[in-house]
Amino acid sequence: MSIVVEAPAKNLLATAAAAVTVVLWASSFVAIRHGGREISAGALSLARLTVGSVLLGVFLLIRRRQQPAERQWPAKRDWIPLLAFGLLWFGVYNLTLNEAERRLDAGTAAMLIHIAPLLIALLAGLTLGEGFPRPIVLGSLVAFAGVLVIGISTSTGRAETWGVILCVTAAISYAVGVVSQKPLLSRLPAALVTWLGCTIGAIVCLPFAPQLIHDLQSASGATIWWVIYLGAFPTALGFTTWAFALRRTSAGALGTTVYAVPVIAIALGWLFLDETPALLALAGGTLCLAGVAISRRTRRSSR
Repeated sequence: MSIVVEAPAKNLLATAAAAVTVVLWASSFVAIRHGGREISAGALSLARLTVGSVLLGVFLLIRRRQQPAERQWPAKRDWIPLLAFGLLWFGVYNLTLNEAERRLDAGTAAMLIHIAPLLIALLAGLTLGEGFPRPIVLGSLVAFAGVLVIGISTSTGRAETWGVILCVTAAISYAVGVVSQKPLLSRLPAALVTWLGCTIGAIVCLPFAPQLIHDLQSASGATIWWVIYLGAFPTALGFTTWAFALRRTSAGALGTTVYAVPVIAIALGWLFLDETPALLALAGGTLCLAGVAISRRTRRSSR
């Protein structure tokens, strides 16, 4: 009886955590737009990941003092997926995406990056034994169609080859990072996995430290605050709520929810950047949300 009662509550918590992640990740596009005006791509990645790593480290230190019985550390078998998770998702993804957005317009970049949820569903089905549930496959295709519509409506029609390569690399790194992270969450706390991944990513970006110091010397106070926001909320909090949700659902189903990110990013861009979305982009956003809703449907079957 307790299992029947606890399952809906667990699903509700996972859905709430995923919603927080989607909103925070969408807001990061606004923050990157502001921060990227005065700070270069590599330096911005290092600053964001350093802030996130420090905040998560403080949180874990406080939690360890309050709950010493929960002390856990990765086993030897955990370090290979941890390194893949940190190097690819936190390191390579941030660097390639920031650099790609200097060469591509927002619509094209969003269209290419959102190849990732389809790759997540494919990789999770092949490597994690999640299979290919019909709602996830159908929802992914509908949502991806929405992303294509958004991309067409906002694209300038000019795409540099190197920018496209960087964006596709970011999408692949994103997908492989998620699939590498999923098994770790069954053995380790979500906050610890996120902190280790963030720290590994920050170490990867250390060669950009001189550039970061140079950029910060001339950056405005507003830019610095946007960088702190990036590290504190979309990174430290957003990746932790993502890990919390991923621990309680399949990678394929959760990956589909990020199709809502471009929709919210459009709304935030309209509010904070005075960027009015095209009507076709709104139609694409509706398709994205419909695809997410389809993917979240559960099949009624008794075990």
